[in-house]
Amino acid sequence: MSDRLPNKKPAAAGFLLPLGLRPEYFQHGFTLIEMAIVMVIIGMLLSGALKGAELISNSRARNVIAQQDAIRAAFLGFQDRFRALPGDYPGVDASRNIKDVAPGIGGNGDGKILNTSSNEQTIAWTHLSKAGFLAAEYSMSSATESVTIKNTPKNIFNAFLQIAHDENFAQTASTARNNIKTGNRIPVDILAEIDRKIDDGNAMQGAFRYSAFNGATTAPDESLCYSTDNGNWRVDSNSDNCGGANLF
Repeated sequence: MSDRLPNKKPAAAGFLLPLGLRPEYFQHGFTLIEMAIVMVIIGMLLSGALKGAELISNSRARNVIAQQDAIRAAFLGFQDRFRALPGDYPGVDASRNIKDVAPGIGGNGDGKILNTSSNEQTIAWTHLSKAGFLAAEYSMSSATESVTIKNTPKNIFNAFLQIAHDENFAQTASTARNNIKTGNRIPVDILAEIDRKIDDGNAMQGAFRYSAFNGATTAPDESLCYSTDNGNWRVDSNSDNCGGANLF
């Protein structure tokens, strides 16, 4: 046997580049087309997010409007049926004409929903509920009972509503009127949208206005909700604690 080693295959002709310099290892940047596609995708995502936020705000505005419309219809229906205002309706009359209303749960019949000898502004919800004008059930065991979830509804932002005869709404002259408060804790941009949808878009004019009524723990800051100079809603403040009033 031959003791010679087998012949090795000859090396390939030409110069061999080091691994790091070979073409297959080169790093390529984005092409203009790839960058355009990425920008389109980012734009679509941002547009979808903004659209989603807008849909949520519109849904909340419609919810507040629907709640206010239902209460307004209930108020007018009660007034038409009993020739009296809910809450102000004397207890003796209310107990005779409305099922499950005790004789002491009523007002003084002066045509104004006020908290004087009895809490007419709270009694109003019991009268509307027991008379069948509201779907939810509200009741009071005493005419001077404080506001609770048992006797007063809340808005979707967890603040109590109010029916009252007062001046607690934006105006150029002090004039008390019966009104329905939306309750506070409502973002100012939603109130502005509500005002545009159902009234004139001005917080100081028309049938829908700003109100400082505090139906929760912290009262609204007027300066963050609307401008006293022109009545414009202060959407730029991003306040999430404002309120409104629907005037009769």
